[in-house]
Amino acid sequence: MSVPSPRAARLAASHLRAVEPAAGDLAGPTPALVTRACEGDVGAWAHLYQLCYPAVFRQLRYYTGDAGVAEELAQEAFAQAMASRERFDPARSFQGWLHGVALNVVRKYWRRQRNTSAAHARLEAMGRSCPPAGVGPDDAHLQRERSRVLYAVLAELPERLREAFLVRELQGLASEEAAALLGITTGNLHVRVCRARAQIHAELRRLGWLPGGEP
Repeated sequence: MSVPSPRAARLAASHLRAVEPAAGDLAGPTPALVTRACEGDVGAWAHLYQLCYPAVFRQLRYYTGDAGVAEELAQEAFAQAMASRERFDPARSFQGWLHGVALNVVRKYWRRQRNTSAAHARLEAMGRSCPPAGVGPDDAHLQRERSRVLYAVLAELPERLREAFLVRELQGLASEEAAALLGITTGNLHVRVCRARAQIHAELRRLGWLPGGEP
């Protein structure tokens, strides 16, 4: 039996990144600003929000594939972070902690989504509308369609595999950073990413987005 190559799944991640808005280059928060914010300084929290919101929004946009949903979840993540600021460990990176809060928020969102048949229906609809495999990838409309298909495929993955693929392949975190965010070892991360790649590869072939003979 052939082993699915990681190339297809990595190509999938690159297509998703290609339709994301460009990131800004805002500097991260200083320790002094974080300290003031955690002590309840509202002005400091407003400044933290300004500095950190673009990265959190981008993270949630990657995870959900929907800018509107990402905006709502980002607001929720900042509200939860502010409410739990006393639990922040100053020895940690504030941005890393904030991304962990955002990940927990999106986990709850995914669980709510699983209580409906929306993801399955969306996947089937995309399967019916897939273009022939030979159509060129450079067309902007086709790229957007491919992005929607890929997010539908991701929605069907088990949560632990979806998270691993998103933080490693799509968000582009280093193995150690991704494993720390998910609370697992780098070995477990590697296993989950490989399984996610295999399932994505198989589903894209089933839907006609990859040639049937690709290894």
